Amino acid sequence: MAKKKLRKKKTSRKKSASKKSTKKAGRRRTSPDVLDESFRIQEIPFHTAARRRYLNYALSVITSRALPDVRDGLKPVQRRILYTMQNDLHLPPSAKPLKCARIVGDVLGKYHPHGDSAVYEALVRMAQDFSLRYPLVDGHGNFGSLDGDSAAAYRYTEARLQAVALELLDDLGKDTVDFRPTYDGKTHEPAVLPAKVPQLLINGTTGIAVGMATNIPPHNLSEVLEACEALIARRRLSLKELLKYVKGPDFPTGGEILNSRAEIHEIYEQGQGAIRMRGEFTTEKGVRGQKRIVITSIPYMLQKNVLVKAIGDLVFERKVPQLLDVRDESTADVRIVLELKDDADTDRVMAYLFKNTQLQSNFNVNLTCLVPTDGAGVCGPQKLDLKSILMHFIEFRYEVVERRFQHELRLLRERIHILEGFRKIFDALDEAIRIIRRSDGRAQAAQALIKRFQLDEQQANAVLDLRLYKLAKLEIKAILDELRQKKKRVAEIRAILNSPQRIWTVVKKELRQIRVEYGDKRRTRVGVKAAPEVTFDEEDFIVDEDSYILLSRDGWVKRAGRVADLTKVRVRPDDELLAVVGGNSRSTVTFFSNLGSAYTARINDLPMSRGYGEPIQRFFKFRDGERVVAAVSYDERFLSGTGDADDPDTVPDTVGLAVSSSGYALRCPLHGFAEPSTRTGRRYARVRPGEEVVGFHLLYGEEKVIIATKMGRVILFSAEEIKFLTGPGRGVIAIKIAKKDRVIGTAVSCEKSKGLRAVTTGGRKVSVTPRSYKVTGRGGKGFEVIKRGGLARVERPELELPELELENGVSQNGNGRGKSPKKKRRR
Repeated sequence: MAKKKLRKKKTSRKKSASKKSTKKAGRRRTSPDVLDESFRIQEIPFHTAARRRYLNYALSVITSRALPDVRDGLKPVQRRILYTMQNDLHLPPSAKPLKCARIVGDVLGKYHPHGDSAVYEALVRMAQDFSLRYPLVDGHGNFGSLDGDSAAAYRYTEARLQAVALELLDDLGKDTVDFRPTYDGKTHEPAVLPAKVPQLLINGTTGIAVGMATNIPPHNLSEVLEACEALIARRRLSLKELLKYVKGPDFPTGGEILNSRAEIHEIYEQGQGAIRMRGEFTTEKGVRGQKRIVITSIPYMLQKNVLVKAIGDLVFERKVPQLLDVRDESTADVRIVLELKDDADTDRVMAYLFKNTQLQSNFNVNLTCLVPTDGAGVCGPQKLDLKSILMHFIEFRYEVVERRFQHELRLLRERIHILEGFRKIFDALDEAIRIIRRSDGRAQAAQALIKRFQLDEQQANAVLDLRLYKLAKLEIKAILDELRQKKKRVAEIRAILNSPQRIWTVVKKELRQIRVEYGDKRRTRVGVKAAPEVTFDEEDFIVDEDSYILLSRDGWVKRAGRVADLTKVRVRPDDELLAVVGGNSRSTVTFFSNLGSAYTARINDLPMSRGYGEPIQRFFKFRDGERVVAAVSYDERFLSGTGDADDPDTVPDTVGLAVSSSGYALRCPLHGFAEPSTRTGRRYARVRPGEEVVGFHLLYGEEKVIIATKMGRVILFSAEEIKFLTGPGRGVIAIKIAKKDRVIGTAVSCEKSKGLRAVTTGGRKVSVTPRSYKVTGRGGKGFEVIKRGGLARVERPELELPELELENGVSQNGNGRGKSPKKKRRR
C-alpha cells in the first residue's frame, strides 16, 4: 500500500512538472510578431518626444486655461463656473445662496478636471468687488479683503450669481452658441457664452501661459458700450476717435492715472504698455488742530496692509521726519490716516511716499487673448489693439442675435405646423370626433385623420393629444389667434434676417439697454483731471543727526546713535567688529570689497538697530565669495582733500591704497565714490581669478606701506612709490612673492602708528615698524622675519571710536562727559 501511494505522488509530480513545461514552452513560442501593433515598443528620439509633448502641454495651457476668449472675455474655468451655477444649480440673484463646496464639486465632476483650489480661487475672485469692476458672483461669507486676507474654505462660504452675470448667460438655450463634449464625453458645455456685455474689457483679466501672458485692465462699462454703439454706427472710426469714449482703464479701487492722452493712445494701439497709477489723498485737521493726510484710494491689485506696513516702516526708521504716525481707519472705503508735524509740507511728504512705496505703481497692459480662427471652434492667441477687441465683440453679438432669431423662427415654424393641423380639424370637428370614436386604437385613428384631413404624423399625434376642453369655442378661437400671431411674428423675423442693418439695430438697442441698467460713473481719474505730480528733494527727508556705522567681519552692518564701549557692541557668535566709522546722516559711507568693488550708501539708509544689524548683501548685490575689507565715511570732519573729478591728473591729498594677495598695489582717487551707488557698486581695482584685495587704507601724506606674506617675508617702502591710477586697474608690483606664497596682511605706518603686528605659525607675535626694519623700495622680495615656519595671520589694529560732536558740543560717544572733545588729527 505504501509503495502504491509513493508511485501516485511521483506521477502527480510528473504531471504538474509537464504542465509547467508546456506553459513555459507556450510562452516561448509566442513571437513578438503576433502581438497587437499598439503593444509594440517604438524607438523615438528623446528630443522629438520632448518637443511634441511640450508643445501639446503649451497648447493646452494657452487655449484651455490661461487666456480669455475675446468674445465673452472668460477663461474656461470662469465660463464653466457660471454655466454650472445657472444651468445645473439654478442660482440666479433671487435664489438662495448655495455652499461653494457644492459649486466647486459640480464644476470639477462635470466640466473642469483640475484641482479644486483653481476652481475656488476663480470663484472667489469673481465675487471680490476690489478685484473685478463688476463682480459676477454674489458671495456670502468671507471672500477675502483688500488687506490681502484669503477667503474662508469653500465649506464655509456660499454664493449665487449677480444680475450682470445673467447678461453673459442669457440666450444660452436658444442655439446662439456652439456646444462641445465635456472631458468625459457624458455631457456638453458651451464653447463660449452669448455675452451681452464686453466682459474682457469691463473686468479685465490676468493670466500666464507658456511663452505668453495677458494682463488686461478693467474699464468702465458705460464708456465701453458707448464706444461699441459708435463703432456699430460707423465702422471706420479710428482709435483716436474711440478714445473719446474710452478714457482709459477704470480700476475698482479708484486712484489716478498719470499717463497722458498720447501715452494711453500708444498703449491701446500697440496692445501693451505701462499704466502709471497712484492713490488719491486729501488733507484735514485733527481734533487738536494737527495736520493730517487721508489716503482715500490705492492702486489696483495693491494690498492695503502692505502699504500701511511700508509707511509704518518709514516712520519707525525716521525716513520721513515730517511723518509722525500712520493708522488704518478703513471700513468699506479706504481711509489711511497719516499724522504730520505742524510745519510739514503735505505735497513733499506725498511725493516721497509716491516714490518710495507702492502708493504709486505701474500696471503693465498686455492685450493678448484667444481669437477665433478659420477652423471650426478653434481659437488662437493674438495681441490686439482696442478697436480690434471691440470689433470682435460686436461681430460676435451680431452672430448671436442672428442665431437667436433663426432659432426663434425655427420654433415658430414648428408651432405653426401644429396649429395648421388644429385649424384643419376645427373646420370639421364633428367628423374628426366620429373618426376617432370609430377607430380601434391610436394608430388606426392617426392613419384615418392623416388620410381624411391631409395631415402628417406629427400633426395627427398633436390632434390626438389635444385635451377635450380645448374643443370649446373660446379655446378654438385662442388657438386660431395664436396662429395669426405666430405668422405675423414669422414675417417680422424674416424681414430682420433679410436685413443686416435691422440686426445691427437690435444689437445696438440691446447694448444701450445694458448701459442704462448697469452703467455707473468712472472711479479712476485720468489725464488732466488728475492732480499734478509733485517733485521733492531727498535731503528734506533726512534727519540731521550724527551716528555710527558698525561693520562686522562676517558682513553685518548697522547704524547706532550712541556707542559707549565697542567691547559691548552686539555681534553674532564667532564674529567680531571689522570697522567703525561715524558721520552725519546726510553723509555717505563706502564699503570696499575684496573683489575690487566699492559700494556707497547714505548713512541714513542703513538700518538703525540695537541687535546684530542686517547682512550687507541686503543692500548691495555681492558676488560669490565677496566680502568687505574696509569702510570709509565721507563726512567732512573725517575725510577731506579727496580731489576733484574735473582735475583727474592731479594727485589729491587723500587717496586710497589697495594691496592684492598677489603682491600688486595701487593708489586710487576717492572722490568718485562719494555719491550713493547702485546695488552693483563701482570698480576701484581689478583682480584676476584667484586674487583678492587683502587691505585697503587711506593715505594722507608720507606714510610707509608694510606688506607681510604667508611665508614670513615683509617689505617696507614709501607709499609714494605706488602708482596713482585714475581708473580701476591691477596696479604695480609691491612685493615679489613665490608661486606658493601670498600676501596675508598690510599696514600703513606713520608717526603715531604701531606698524604691523603678525602672529607666526608657532604662536609668536612679531612687530614690524620702520624703526625695527629697513625701509626699501617697492618691488623687492622683502625681509625674512622668521626662519622656520611662516606667518599665520596679521592682527587688526585696535578699533577706535570716532568722536562726533552734537549741536551742543557734547561728545556723542559718551567720553566727553559734557565737555567739547578735541578734534583729532587726520592721520
